[in-house]
Amino acid sequence: MTEFIRKIVPNAKDDVLAGITVSLAMIPEVVAFAFVAQIDPLMALSGAFIVGLISAIFGGRPGLITGAAGAVAVIFVNMIAEGHTKGMLMDTPIENMGFFYLMACVVLMGLIQILAGVFKLGRFVRLIPHPVMMGFVNGLSIVIFMAQIKMFSHKSLVVSPEGVKEYINTYMQGAELYTMIGLVLLTMGVIWGLPRLTKKLPAALTAILITTLVVIGFNLDVSTVGSYIIEGGGTGLKGEFPTPNLELWEKLPFNLDTLKFIALPAFLAASVGLIETLMTMNLVDELTETRGNGNKECVAQGAGNIVSGLFGGTGGCGMIGQTVINVNAGGRGRLSGVMMAVSLLSFILFADKLIEMVPIAALVGVMFMMVIETFAWSSFRVLKKIPKSDAIVLITVSLVTVFVDLAVAVFIGVIISALVFAWENAKKIRARKRFKEDGTKVYEIWGPLFFGSITAFNEKFDAKNDPEKVVIDFVESRVSDHSAIEAIFNIVQKYEAEGKSIKLKHLSEDCKILLYKASPKFKSVIIEDVDDPRYHLAANPEDFEKPLSEYKF
Repeated sequence: MTEFIRKIVPNAKDDVLAGITVSLAMIPEVVAFAFVAQIDPLMALSGAFIVGLISAIFGGRPGLITGAAGAVAVIFVNMIAEGHTKGMLMDTPIENMGFFYLMACVVLMGLIQILAGVFKLGRFVRLIPHPVMMGFVNGLSIVIFMAQIKMFSHKSLVVSPEGVKEYINTYMQGAELYTMIGLVLLTMGVIWGLPRLTKKLPAALTAILITTLVVIGFNLDVSTVGSYIIEGGGTGLKGEFPTPNLELWEKLPFNLDTLKFIALPAFLAASVGLIETLMTMNLVDELTETRGNGNKECVAQGAGNIVSGLFGGTGGCGMIGQTVINVNAGGRGRLSGVMMAVSLLSFILFADKLIEMVPIAALVGVMFMMVIETFAWSSFRVLKKIPKSDAIVLITVSLVTVFVDLAVAVFIGVIISALVFAWENAKKIRARKRFKEDGTKVYEIWGPLFFGSITAFNEKFDAKNDPEKVVIDFVESRVSDHSAIEAIFNIVQKYEAEGKSIKLKHLSEDCKILLYKASPKFKSVIIEDVDDPRYHLAANPEDFEKPLSEYKF
């Protein structure tokens, strides 16, 4: 605890103000999360507080903001609806049973995330190529922008001739629309201009306060946080301090059927949550030029989700929009995340009426500025300069993020990048042929030998027409996988079937071990005693970590 306090003191002022700003900007998104998942907004706000607090204290990326995000909410929608139906079909019908399945699903989601951290799966985020990262940022910026456009509408109750009630979105018009646009522009103007006058005041928080005072002072009839919640079917921000939900244990059947029901949504939510969190962590690493711990973040987020589920809250993950707002407002340490969570809880317990007066336009303005600052505008400039494959990946990831899902977008981007990499390297395999004085034919192999290049590798040899003695030299090649080893095994068999002698040189130690296991005859095929400094250097890649002075030339 002493170490924690020591680290938060140097940037305490900026972290506190940034945390308060983020908590205000988070409310509409968390409430929207609740509307998507069709749950009480207070349930989502409680979850955002719990997950945000635990991740801020124990996570691996100071400055990263965690809360209830829409990407996770979408996964829970069908499960909650089906859970309600299952509850009514029980021997003793239970209303709103889907909420108890949701809480159990969030707990299982947390367990999966902890296991991901324990098994160090967080490091796989390093395998995500830069074009995928740029596409992810661009796509998510567009998604956030589109979400803010929806704030320029109202939910209106429409009754059909048959008496069916339905809520539909109707966009603002006339004076109401112009007032909304004016307030959004005012907020954006303050955020843009204030840092040019003074950096002592937090731009985003100041902009929210100024816009709110303008609305109150001129008594403008505009959409506020309070009216937004009521339009969505909520009753307001007023809530209680989160406590363990005992009904979860009393009403939820703990059996194999329940596990089967929640397993897939929990796995999907855990995967989406971790992908969005780790991608956001990468973005913060770039913005702050520091390095986070992905595995530690996985464990902390998992722990937060478990506690949230037990306390009746929803699941959460890293939120790129709020994180960028936090970083741009000066939030660098854990205190900013802690302050966000504490402020969110304070609003629920004590300041609900004040927060409900904040105009939605002010929060939309903050999010618009975040979108402008987050979008990788440089991607337009580099599209013609980077390889076509990278440009395709960047555009594809952006589009899939917008129209499908960010997790799917990242997977598709990584797969396309991996296939392109494999294809390009598959074309690099070469075989230089020469003859020794005694008539032995030597094949000097160049390039990586792996599953993608074995076809081209096999085409280099002519077992029927080659001389009686053949040597394959791998000094400029690296055998990378089992497919390559299998290819070598088959080449040896072809030459021996022709009654010819074949020898292998400069194979790596791990490759030789696997070939020896495949067949003892390789003891006589592989040449062990090789005096070649290039080979020994390449065979021990860990040696490259030594200081230059330790090498003998």
